[in-house]
Amino acid sequence: MSEAEWPPPDIGEVFSGRASDEPSQPSGLMDLLGVAAVLLDAEGRVVLWSPQAEELYGYTAEEALGQHAAQLLVPEEDCDWVLKKFAEVMESGRRWDGTFPARRKDGGTRLVELRNMRLLDDRGDFYALGLGTDAPTLREVERDVALSTRLISQSPIGIAIFDSDLRYLAVNPALERMHGVPAKDHLGRHYREIMSAAKFEDPEAAMRQVLDTGVPLIDQSTIVGHSPADEAPRLHAWAISAYRLEDTQGRVLGVAELVTDVTERYRSAKEATATRRRLAVIADGSARIGTTLDVAQTARELADVTVPELADVVSVDVLDSVIDEHRPRTTAGPAFFRALALKASHPTEALQAADPPGHIAAYEDNRVATRCVRTGRPILIPHADGNDLTSIARDEHAATLLARAGVHSYMAVPLIARATVLGFLGLTRARDPRPFDEDDLAIAAELASRTAVCIDNARAHQSVRNAAETLQRSLLPHHPPHLPGLQVASRYQPAQAAYEIGGDWYDVLPLGGDRTALVVGDVMGSGIDAAATMGRLRTATAAFAGLDLDPTRVLEQLDTITSGLEPYIATCLYAAYDPHRGECRIANAGHLPPVLIRDGRHPQLLDLPTGTPLGVGGVPFETTTLCLDPGDQLILYTDGLVETRHHPIDERLDTLLRVLEALDCPLEETCDRLLHDLRLPDDHDDVALLIARSLSFTPDVERRPR
Repeated sequence: MSEAEWPPPDIGEVFSGRASDEPSQPSGLMDLLGVAAVLLDAEGRVVLWSPQAEELYGYTAEEALGQHAAQLLVPEEDCDWVLKKFAEVMESGRRWDGTFPARRKDGGTRLVELRNMRLLDDRGDFYALGLGTDAPTLREVERDVALSTRLISQSPIGIAIFDSDLRYLAVNPALERMHGVPAKDHLGRHYREIMSAAKFEDPEAAMRQVLDTGVPLIDQSTIVGHSPADEAPRLHAWAISAYRLEDTQGRVLGVAELVTDVTERYRSAKEATATRRRLAVIADGSARIGTTLDVAQTARELADVTVPELADVVSVDVLDSVIDEHRPRTTAGPAFFRALALKASHPTEALQAADPPGHIAAYEDNRVATRCVRTGRPILIPHADGNDLTSIARDEHAATLLARAGVHSYMAVPLIARATVLGFLGLTRARDPRPFDEDDLAIAAELASRTAVCIDNARAHQSVRNAAETLQRSLLPHHPPHLPGLQVASRYQPAQAAYEIGGDWYDVLPLGGDRTALVVGDVMGSGIDAAATMGRLRTATAAFAGLDLDPTRVLEQLDTITSGLEPYIATCLYAAYDPHRGECRIANAGHLPPVLIRDGRHPQLLDLPTGTPLGVGGVPFETTTLCLDPGDQLILYTDGLVETRHHPIDERLDTLLRVLEALDCPLEETCDRLLHDLRLPDDHDDVALLIARSLSFTPDVERRPR
């Protein structure tokens, strides 16, 4: 738009939108200028005198009407020149314009901008119309208009004027360039017709609110869209402000809109948002992935972090050779994967296309999963078509399910730890319309890297744990088929929340004379070394028990051996039961007291001398003799059954007694109930449990009294 076209012609009339038969409204600009109208007859006498003329010249209509205008308004020194100009206008009909010093009633002089023209009435008589306004005021308005016109036409900010129906009245050149639409094609059209490709929630509603309330909208809305001026599609962002336009009388004229190109700022903000999102997801992954040394749990944690923040459906699969050391890793042909985790943000057939956790599946060498783990490189498929889905899925049926689920974007990211590919992370988008991009791939790669290290650590710990547990279980006894006068049940359970096994053990040793030794012990520490130490102590205990030593002597010998097994110490409870005498001799080396249950009585903790742990050395042990009737039960256990991190040991021992009092079942079931009721999911210690019940036995000698 050229400068001459701004502001638009007759803008006040267009703004008002009044029908010709409606009462006219005062014009703010006309009122500001205060244009005076004076009508002279052919003799130069005043025949009409407007109220504005009274304000401009100071004379009332009564004082001015009928007077010669030259005598009334013209200084004496200018009178001849004015009369000459008046005669020229009346004779030629040509208009005269100029600035003239008029004389006011108060005797002062006022510089007036004049427009003089000849008028003809229906009788053929001529009159002269003089329109005048205060010249300094007019000059100020002209300067303001010139400045506004120059600023608007040359401003880099897009500016538009809307009428009260929110139709374009004018746009400046900057807005033409932003929209890529000529100024003339804006005029008379609504905003939505010009910005049809923009993404903004009802901009006309926002401007309508400005129009109704008068409250301006200042950089509160951002329009995102494409400009028709771009040869290639390019996303733009514009910040808009809107102000209500009013005249000096307060009449609403329309809305002025200011548009600023904020594309670079928008892109920077979008990049910053993406960066914050990336860091937030990675930080969340750092906190939530690898909380345990469990391979499957670690995979589930990765799935929980990535759904729905990053993908609609996520699968975590490892090569089966990673879990099963006996399966060789292949470099050709199908790859065998074991599914560890699978999660979706919503019910979808894509879940059926994936392998359920625990399932082992073969993927041919042309599949995305196989190529990912064999190259060690991520594979990004932003827009997945039918061929892509076939290469992603395990088979044609799975590909059909993916297509029906609306899968349109996919990523496969290798799980690599210590230069070894363990498996891959598969991410799918179906409901989320956005395709995966390089930022998404960077986030997934970071999470996959962290997870791979955690899985590798868990795998190594699991291997060590399996070896230690196998060793420990191989060292634990198998009950002899028959024990004179005694029924026995036992359990060993490793720690549930840790991956280092402990050194807990129990033993049942047949002795001479129909006697039986019951042993429970706990080597302080964990791992293979603790299990091996436990094995040595168990072997030594069996050897000393075979020598028919008193319980205190057995513990003394074990104490000596343990002293040479630094840094280990151990607790131990040794009991020798004689069915002929119906008595049990017990010695304790720092172990928790056993529980005695007599028929018809409450369970009770035996009050035994505690003794010191094995390995401390130099402290004597004591033997306590206990009589057992048929049906009496003795419960021996390690601290893993009762100790927790959140409860005092006395409170837990009371809990043990309450649980036992509520039980009336076979010994095997009692063992299971105790483990179920007392063990917690986060227990960090293993437990050995041994329960013995005395049976009726015909004694060879007379029993001792209680």
